[in-house]
Amino acid sequence: MTGSAGDERKPSGPPPALLTGAVADALRATDGRAGGVYLCSATSGLLRLAVLSGLPGPLFRAWWRVQVDRPFPVADVFRTGVPVVLANAAETMRRYAQFAAGLPFQFGSLYVPVVADGRSFGVLTVLRPAAGDATEVLAERERLTAVADALGADLLRLGAGGRAVTWDDEPLCVRPPAAGPPPGRVGRFSWDPATDAVTLDEQARALLGLPPDEFPGTLDALARAVDPTDAHRLPGLLHRTALGRPPPLPIQVRTTEGGLRLLELWEATSTEAEPAASCAAPRPIAGVLLDPGPGALADGAADLLPEGVFCLDRLGLVVYANPRAGHLLGVPRERLVGRPLWETVPWLNQATSEEHLRGALLTPDPAHFHVRLPAAEPPAGNEPPAVPRPYEGDWLHVSLYPGPDLVTCTAAPASRVPHDAPEPTAPDAPAPDSAASTAPQYRPIVLAIALSEAVTARQVSAVVMQELLPAFGGRRLAIYLLQERHLYLAWESGFPEGFLAPFEGVALDARLPGVETLTTGRPLFFDSMQQLAAAYPGIALDAVEGSRAFLPLIASGRPVGSCILGFDGPRSFTSEERTVLTALAGLIAHAMEKAQRYDTEAALARGLQQALLPRRLSQHAGVETAGRYLPGTEGMDVGGDWYDVVEAGDGLALVIGDVQGHGVQAAATMGQLRSAVRAFALGDRPPEEVMGGTNHLLIDLDPGQFASCCYVRLDPATGVARAARAGHLPPLLRHADGRTEVVELPGGVVLGVDSRAHYPVTELRLEPGAILALYTDGLVERAGHDIDEGITALRTVLAEAEGPVGRSLADVADRLTATARQAVDRPDDIALLLATRRGAGAHPGRA
Repeated sequence: MTGSAGDERKPSGPPPALLTGAVADALRATDGRAGGVYLCSATSGLLRLAVLSGLPGPLFRAWWRVQVDRPFPVADVFRTGVPVVLANAAETMRRYAQFAAGLPFQFGSLYVPVVADGRSFGVLTVLRPAAGDATEVLAERERLTAVADALGADLLRLGAGGRAVTWDDEPLCVRPPAAGPPPGRVGRFSWDPATDAVTLDEQARALLGLPPDEFPGTLDALARAVDPTDAHRLPGLLHRTALGRPPPLPIQVRTTEGGLRLLELWEATSTEAEPAASCAAPRPIAGVLLDPGPGALADGAADLLPEGVFCLDRLGLVVYANPRAGHLLGVPRERLVGRPLWETVPWLNQATSEEHLRGALLTPDPAHFHVRLPAAEPPAGNEPPAVPRPYEGDWLHVSLYPGPDLVTCTAAPASRVPHDAPEPTAPDAPAPDSAASTAPQYRPIVLAIALSEAVTARQVSAVVMQELLPAFGGRRLAIYLLQERHLYLAWESGFPEGFLAPFEGVALDARLPGVETLTTGRPLFFDSMQQLAAAYPGIALDAVEGSRAFLPLIASGRPVGSCILGFDGPRSFTSEERTVLTALAGLIAHAMEKAQRYDTEAALARGLQQALLPRRLSQHAGVETAGRYLPGTEGMDVGGDWYDVVEAGDGLALVIGDVQGHGVQAAATMGQLRSAVRAFALGDRPPEEVMGGTNHLLIDLDPGQFASCCYVRLDPATGVARAARAGHLPPLLRHADGRTEVVELPGGVVLGVDSRAHYPVTELRLEPGAILALYTDGLVERAGHDIDEGITALRTVLAEAEGPVGRSLADVADRLTATARQAVDRPDDIALLLATRRGAGAHPGRA
């Protein structure tokens, strides 16, 4: 990692001060820890990060460029002009899975467009601590929008003046506004040994607790102003400085009231008129007195600790290191401080270390990992020799403790080989197969992004087979999952048929590598089948000679299962491959844990929804109805769509609705709303009262969700229908002669938002043979297409619904949902409700 804070580049585009100032204002206006601004590139369809505040730029290089058509929050905000608020990691994963996979940490983020006079310049973003939900950060969003609007106005003026407002350089990496207290006070003093005159400025007198006009101005008086335990050594220190031997570090002294002060001394500048011979005599000295606050005590204490302690600012620069840190890292302390960590300690520039540092910079949670010390290399050129490390080849245990402005790091020799560390390669092991040694180029983020799209155990296994094995030259894969202290095969590929059957359902006390890798949490690598047979005598071996890797699948400290990778032919695993495979096993474990949870919750949600949907629609001699429900096909995309037909006096109430969100909560809210609407409908309440009463109920329940709904009260005898709409899509009407139209209902806002909302009623007539279609957005919405295109397509199918005599309305419903049923990836659930009046000589199938 290289630092860019001190770059002297002259970027093209808007003035850097304007952009960095806007980002600083954004962080002050929010609870942001880091932020940035994306601007349009000269390349069409591309956004570039212009400023990054509070994070080391090289660690976030993957997010420097964003294509505007990608599923990414910055891109969505730029395209739509609508702010995006991601309150926490769960919300980020739900809406932007690939983004969450790349940064799988507990943080929230806000994104607002930078626009002015209808022109979009880019996006302003802030990363902040995670919140419970979006409502907690609405005020921050408004303040951030004000900052973005001011920036947009400035960029508009620059563009009008002929200045480029695009960005095509690397981002400027700057420090955020400090969250801590301001620096300590500093006072100045001087002492002339020839006259014994001590001069203190006003601040120095205040720091020593001296009244403004009561200091005699002598060295003895200065000594009496400090604690007696320090007074005896102060004159000696000043005298040695006057003779040209100043102390190398600031001196700690205490005032008579006990306050800590730092004293720094140096010789006063001589004049050219002074003869050279006077250099041997005591010289006048100058110095500063500093009130450091509590930090100096902490630094002094950390200097005495037996473990290494060093601190990084939010740009990755080392701002403090105790002597032990320099000793363990093999870099002299004076070379470590003030430089980027990964530039000074390049062997830390590896995927595991970078991932943990990203987490420490984005979340308040501590991180812990192991890293292996490399062998020392001889110094190059005039570089001083590295600090000798007695632990070369051993492991360091590194911990990261985040703070608002700094990340405090500790390093200590590991007392034993850690469970999460790869095993060392034997000194006499054969050289690895270069064709298969791709681990250094294979980053965990590659697999993480692919796993973000997998939501079932089989999908996760397929991703591992397609993405992981080819990168390492593997041929066989088996994944076992833990259930009730037994391991059951979830996926296999490449093994001889029936070979793995004896291992199905093995208990955790079995002495098998696939079991022991899970119970010990330690990966096992075997360069050949002979090594495997020697370690586990009597174990069944398949006929193909090769090497094996057994990886524990452990997520959040909980055992999930084990993964077995098989390779053709003997091979050794390099230390990098062992490290990367171990890290990837953690990603697979988390994906499997998520898949198991999704499967459980999806089954619960589907069961709940099926129980809440009507098993039978209310019947009427003059009306035929048909309803269809199709759940989403992607993981937990069981939603809150519902339909219903209810007896309402001497008529029928046709209802369709859609609760925002997916999962158990959406299904539960749907059930409550359906019950409320049924109760109002059975009482034959007017449509506007049904909508208003349901709206108040949802607000009182306060589930954190809103819902759209369309309610039609139909008189079967006359065909008069009175309809009210709450943010729902408009119904479609197919006339008996085959014409179709969109029934434009004025409508009101969605349910659950505004207690004062009004829902106007529109009257229409349903002639015999005509079909009224109510539907939810899953039936007409397609990614990358305008929803009006989907409604037009549905109208076309409805217009062509004419068929042979005898076709029922159910046949029409099946025809309208046929395309959706065949879709492999149906991201949203679908509800459809059709109604037609029976009349002499009319049939819905021929209407």
